[in-house]
Amino acid sequence: MRSISAVTDIAATPQQVWAVLALAQETRSQPMTSIIRETSIATTPEAAWGALRDFGSGFVTSTKLEDDRTRVVTFFNGATAREALIGIDEQARRIAWTITDLAGATHHSGSAQILADTEDHGRCRFIWTTDVLPDDLAERLRTMMDAGLDAIKRALESA
Repeated sequence: MRSISAVTDIAATPQQVWAVLALAQETRSQPMTSIIRETSIATTPEAAWGALRDFGSGFVTSTKLEDDRTRVVTFFNGATAREALIGIDEQARRIAWTITDLAGATHHSGSAQILADTEDHGRCRFIWTTDVLPDDLAERLRTMMDAGLDAIKRALESA
């Protein structure tokens, strides 16, 4: 995953950078919801990370890659979302993305991370975080994340 200090690695013009900063300033006064879900999964961190890091697959009904950094996912309820990969951090076992077509959203950021269980090496912790503006979208996302977390847990434990 790129750090903010690695500006030279980011393919953006100065105008695009300023536009993002202006949007951040504009939306800072809007309430933003952070939804964090965590569960223990009966599989090794390596196995869970192997499944999570594959941006072309996932734990949804279907995934279609448009290119290396963009996918369209279909969820259990038939909803679809276009997601853009922000980054994959192999060392931290963390992946980050944004939904680019979330109706009504001015901001979406999602990430998931796999942590080793310090007491049981055959288990791991799965942490899923979503930040969204405006926060009136939060309840719908919470419901989908809860269902998604159950599906992820089942899929990883049955693999």
